[in-house]
Amino acid sequence: MGLTRGVTALGIVLLCGSATALAGPIGFVGLVIPHAVRSLTGPDYRWILPFSLVLAPALFLGADIIGRVVLLPGEVPAGIMTALVGAPVFVWLIRRGKGAGL
Repeated sequence: MGLTRGVTALGIVLLCGSATALAGPIGFVGLVIPHAVRSLTGPDYRWILPFSLVLAPALFLGADIIGRVVLLPGEVPAGIMTALVGAPVFVWLIRRGKGAGL
């Protein structure tokens, strides 16, 4: 049972890592925003989809603006800023939800 869980977890990590490598770190927004919206609106997709449609570009735009202002005259790529903002939020959402036992 433990070996099966370990192999499954390793497979999931490898698949998620390769999908992120192919799509880029900006695809991380697609993971964070629907979970954040779900915690605000509840499980009804009639609310999750429109709010996600508005908040995902807002998050990315905010990350891009912050990335352009943080290191003047250079800039930090938007994908890195998105990960810096999104990763702690995603971990917090998972830890407070049903996935806290993982």
